[in-house]
Amino acid sequence: MNDASHYDVIVIGTGAGGGTLAHRLAPSGKRVLILERGGFLPRERDNWDSTAVFVKGKYRAPEFWFDRHGREFPPEVNYYVGGNTKFYGAALFRLRPEDFGELRHHDGISPAWPIRYEDLEPYYTQAEHLYRVHGRHGEDPTEGPASAQYAHPPVEHEPRIQQLSDDLEKQGLHPFHLPIGVDLDQDASGRATPSSVCIRCNRVDGFPCLVRGKSDAQVICVEPALQHPGVELVTHAHVLRLETDPTGRTVSSVVARLAGGEEARFSADLVVVACGAVNSAALLLASANDRHPRGLANGSDVVGRFYMRHNNLALMAVSKEPNDTQFQKTLALHDWYLGADDWDYPLGGIQMLGKSDAEQIHGEAPRWAGAVTPDMPFEVMAHHAVDFWLCGEDLPLADNRVTLDGDGRIHLALDESHNTAGLKRLRHKLQSMLGRLGMHEHHLLDHSLYLHKGMPIGATAHQAGTVRFGTDPTSSALDLNCKAHDLDNLYVVDTSFFPSIGAVNPSLTAIANALRVGDHLLERMG
Repeated sequence: MNDASHYDVIVIGTGAGGGTLAHRLAPSGKRVLILERGGFLPRERDNWDSTAVFVKGKYRAPEFWFDRHGREFPPEVNYYVGGNTKFYGAALFRLRPEDFGELRHHDGISPAWPIRYEDLEPYYTQAEHLYRVHGRHGEDPTEGPASAQYAHPPVEHEPRIQQLSDDLEKQGLHPFHLPIGVDLDQDASGRATPSSVCIRCNRVDGFPCLVRGKSDAQVICVEPALQHPGVELVTHAHVLRLETDPTGRTVSSVVARLAGGEEARFSADLVVVACGAVNSAALLLASANDRHPRGLANGSDVVGRFYMRHNNLALMAVSKEPNDTQFQKTLALHDWYLGADDWDYPLGGIQMLGKSDAEQIHGEAPRWAGAVTPDMPFEVMAHHAVDFWLCGEDLPLADNRVTLDGDGRIHLALDESHNTAGLKRLRHKLQSMLGRLGMHEHHLLDHSLYLHKGMPIGATAHQAGTVRFGTDPTSSALDLNCKAHDLDNLYVVDTSFFPSIGAVNPSLTAIANALRVGDHLLERMG
């Protein structure tokens, strides 16, 4: 590629933020360059192999970060076209309206956003339609108003999950169909039709989709964007730093290391960073110069700070009846999202995980040896397993932060025990109901394969908050349009901009915001 080539926009990253933004800009006729650190994920049988994906971590980035004690750990990151959406569970929830305001938690305050739910609502609807979300507005009593129904009906429950839904309703609770992005056509009984792309298998959660049935950013956004003549994609382009002009107000070049190891410079009128909350912060910090000694966009010293993920528990209950479910990720429960009759603070949400199998349970065997009845083999346990995901809010702490050492390596400091009281109560709520839900009452086992062998810091899938937006340049890095306060042409469009994270998967909010910022950029470029 000619180093002198100049673009209207450079987008760094192809995940929920960057891929979606590129899709919004693509029809404009502007010259858009997309830079992706990885390549296209190989399509192969191992995509759907539990041992390859979970036990061996075949597709995980071969890199280590360091915790606050200097110990290395393997982060849950994947560098491919489509970003982490290649492996996400495609659960596409809106934040609740209350999440945009200040929320008091047991351990502190979840701060208000500088925009309201109503500002993002039209984009939530667009995002749901773009990413083929299947669901039904009106079932979840905690959700905000929606200007349009989902374009696709909910994914039907299989019999064991329908029974669970009925049993929860008998407890006076309000289970609802989990909103999920899949390219699924169902017949009257809920089975995939002969022409459906999604086949309703048990590989949706944590696996890449071999048949392109999951709504990831590659399939939904990047490939369609590349059909437009002005859009280019360079893969295996690892962006090392951003350089500014002498005034320090403008990003003048994007420096990347290409597949062959050589460095290349690219320039554009507008530069958008969307590498994920950790890597976006790391890139801005690595771009420090005389005008920006603490890193780009970091006059406020917040870049890298206020890192959040969720306080998560992946739990496996053992059903008295066999659980023949294949596509298990169809149900969620938010009755205690904002509080409970015996607790004044938010607890969080419960949703179904993808169905565990014997290989995943085998991979956990040493941790579970003491918790499992000796007369229940792994295959039998897998056949009776019902898998839950409990999600509690993490609070933004200034010292939970991304920093770089002298060698440019990523360090992630994290207080892993903060604001976990609500999650513990949520687990107790589930545990206390197991008998009435047709489960063995004492079999609720930590399913830590989803959390890298129980190491919470490694579970970076729901990362957010390191380049927060706001109205005050002394306490935020970005303005309301996600433009850096300190620079005229630099934007950050991924989960970095979140001031708080709520207790639902962050992907849909990243997608909706990318559409919102995309409209701003189109207006700015005329």
